Amino acid sequence: MFAEQKEAGHFQWEGLYGGFWMRFWAYLLDLIVIGSVNRMIIHPVFRALDVPLVKEGIFSPVSIATAIVFYLYFVLMTKYYGQTLGKMVFGLKVVDLRGNRLSWGTVIFREWIGRFISATIMVLYVIVAFSKKKQGLHDIFADTAVIYEQR
Repeated sequence: MFAEQKEAGHFQWEGLYGGFWMRFWAYLLDLIVIGSVNRMIIHPVFRALDVPLVKEGIFSPVSIATAIVFYLYFVLMTKYYGQTLGKMVFGLKVVDLRGNRLSWGTVIFREWIGRFISATIMVLYVIVAFSKKKQGLHDIFADTAVIYEQR
């Protein structure tokens, strides 16, 4: 998996990095999963509690609940499995480039703060297509990469 580079003191992945299009399709599948969870759980609960589902801005109850589901999904799946359901389907996995297990700090920084920055300026996702290790800005910040999982 990882081969130690003696001069740099870092680990180098000896496999394939997950490219832009595979990560894109995995992300779309993740959005379908998140949307399904929202429609099967959040919406019925809000209806039962008589909370309006009409989005009146980013701070409406349904927008906040949707954001919580979105970030919990990415943080928890990445922390416990190293991959989301979309990444599992496409054989991708998030790894720490230092060869360590993904820590809570790394995952939260990558999935919450880094993803927020990348999502705010959508063109930043294109960095994946051109970087040597196929890293997005959130990967670069967290010193992670997405690789093809060894099966």
